[in-house]
Amino acid sequence: MENLFDVTGKVAVVTGGSRGIGGMIARGFVEHGVRTYITARNEEELNETARQLCAVGECIALPANLATVAGVSAFAELIGEREDEVHILVNNAGATWGAAIDDFPESGWDKVMDLNVKSLFFLTQALLPHLRAGASADDPARVINIGSVNGISASGMANYSYSASKAAVHHLTRHLAADLAADNINVNAIAPGFFPSKMTAHMLDEQERMLEHIPRRRLGNAEDAAGTAIYLSSRASAWVTGHTLLLDGGFIANA
Repeated sequence: MENLFDVTGKVAVVTGGSRGIGGMIARGFVEHGVRTYITARNEEELNETARQLCAVGECIALPANLATVAGVSAFAELIGEREDEVHILVNNAGATWGAAIDDFPESGWDKVMDLNVKSLFFLTQALLPHLRAGASADDPARVINIGSVNGISASGMANYSYSASKAAVHHLTRHLAADLAADNINVNAIAPGFFPSKMTAHMLDEQERMLEHIPRRRLGNAEDAAGTAIYLSSRASAWVTGHTLLLDGGFIANA
């Protein structure tokens, strides 16, 4: 039973890893001995995050635009030039859009679906050779998709494409898990509740009202995100696949 949560020496890829939940997970990996590649579109912000994380471990910044299949393929090639094996893929990059239902634009639908669902699938596909190479029966490779509580219950906000995309992520997680189990690749999702981030910044002015609906009476923090990702990447979860793990302080239980 020793070292159940040890991830030392693994190689991870975290998309959207420069800030928010992706940045929290990347820091947790780096601090626990994982060589961690992070990617995002904003090169300056990405490099600054990598600079900070390199003070505590090994972090490599690879700027990329994952909103297109061409961008996904180019990024996967960059990983392949540096690594033969990938043990952990965290599909965190995402976008949201809000507009009243009568005015919701096609561009807001396509942008969110392309990044949140389409790029997630095709990046997983592109990195399958590296994940298979890093997998074993005793220690499977891991794909961790970042969903949302908005993909489980109605958000009460006009973020239609976002909630639909995250529901798709949860179902795609189950589908991929069933298909990739034979390759010793576990696929799970994390459905976060309310974490402070750029994506949720517009909601933080109503934090006190939000906390009334969260039984734990606080927002999520870096330790919550990193700890959950480390669990899903370690020996402790080797027999866990196809699940969406709620990380919400009890929000959905209270809905």
